[in-house]
Amino acid sequence: MEQFRFACPCGFGLESVLSGELKRLGMDEVAAADGRVDFTGTAEDLARANLWLRTAERVLLVLGSFRAVTFTQLFDGVAALPLERFIGKRDRFPVKGWSLNSQLHSVPDCQAIIKKAAVKRLGAQYGIQWFEETGALYQLQFSIHRDIVTIMLDTTGPGLHKRGYRRVQNQAPIRETLAAGILDLVRIYPDTRLYDPFCGSGTFLIEGAYKAKNIAPGLYRRFAAEHWGWIPGQVWREKREEALSAVRKDATFRAVGSDISPEALEISAGNAKKAGVAPMVETRLADIRDFTLPEEKSVVVCNPPYGERLLGQSEAEELCRVMGRVFPPAEQVGYAVISSVEGFEELFGRPADKRRKLYNGMMKCQLYLYFPRRRGKAGD
Repeated sequence: MEQFRFACPCGFGLESVLSGELKRLGMDEVAAADGRVDFTGTAEDLARANLWLRTAERVLLVLGSFRAVTFTQLFDGVAALPLERFIGKRDRFPVKGWSLNSQLHSVPDCQAIIKKAAVKRLGAQYGIQWFEETGALYQLQFSIHRDIVTIMLDTTGPGLHKRGYRRVQNQAPIRETLAAGILDLVRIYPDTRLYDPFCGSGTFLIEGAYKAKNIAPGLYRRFAAEHWGWIPGQVWREKREEALSAVRKDATFRAVGSDISPEALEISAGNAKKAGVAPMVETRLADIRDFTLPEEKSVVVCNPPYGERLLGQSEAEELCRVMGRVFPPAEQVGYAVISSVEGFEELFGRPADKRRKLYNGMMKCQLYLYFPRRRGKAGD
C-alpha cells in the first residue's frame, strides 16, 4: 500500500505527548520538531490519525519540501509537485500558510505564486486553462521556515480540537487538544476520579471521560479527506467501526466539576450530554474556597482564571494562595494546575514536583504538577 508523509501541528510543549500517541497507534518514522510531529503511513493511517489523535491540531499530507529565496524558485518548486495525484480537475484547491525567518516573507504574495503554480501544473496535466473548483476541497497549506518551503494538503478540515460536543462555551475556555494533552500527562485510567473546581464548559471533564472510555475524539465528526475520491469510503467505515468496538463499556471513571457560575455549569452539563458522557459527569455550584479534599484516590486538574484571561493581577495572585490552602499535600490526591501567573509556586506555598511549559492559545503558561505524597516521604 502506498506510503505518504504526514505532519501534525500541535501546541508548543505537547510534541512528546503527540509523539507518544502516534507511536501507540503504530505509526512509522515518528519524528518531533517544534510545534509539530511527522510520521509516515497509508491512507488507512490518515483516517486513523484523524479519528484518534487527541492532541494534534490537524493531519497534513506532505507533498514536498524545497528551498526557495525567490518567487521564481517558489513557483518552480510547486509546479514540480505531483498535484494531479490528488487534486481532480473540478476540485477546489485554495491556498493558505505562513512564513517565518525567510526571505519570502509576504504571505499574500506567496499564496498568489503557489496558486498560480498549481494552476499551471494541473492545467498542463488536464489540458484545461480554467478551473471551476466546485468539487472536493483540497486545502493547499504551505509553511516557509528559514527559506525551506513545505507544501501540504489539509486532510482534516475544521481543526481536530472541534470534537463536536462544545457547541456552547463559556468565556476563555481551554482548547480541547490542550486539555487532552494535560490529561495524558497526569494519566487517566478507566477507574480514575477526576475533579475540576473551575470546570467552565466542562472540557477537562469530557476529555477525561473520552480518555477513560477510550472514545476516539473524532468519532462523531467528519473530515475533509472523506470527500477525496482516491480514498475509498470503505476505509472510513472500517476505521469508524474499529473505533466503536474499542470503546470501553466497563470504565468506572467519574468526573466532578464545580464552578461559581450557574451558567457555566449549565453549559458544562449540556456539553457532557452532547458528548455522550453525561452519566460519568457531575457538576456542582461551589466556590474554590469551599473545595474539600476528595476521600478517594483522585486527581484534581484545573485551568483557573488568571491575569490576562479573566482576573486582575492581584485577584489572580490571591486565587493562587487560596488554591495552595485548599489543595494540601495528600496521600491519594494529585494536582495539575495550568497558569500564567508569575511566581505561582511561591503564591501556592510549595514548589511543584514537575513543571512543563505550555501555551494556552497565545499565552505562555506553566503546568504545575503535584504528585500524591506517600507516608514517610522527606519534607512531608
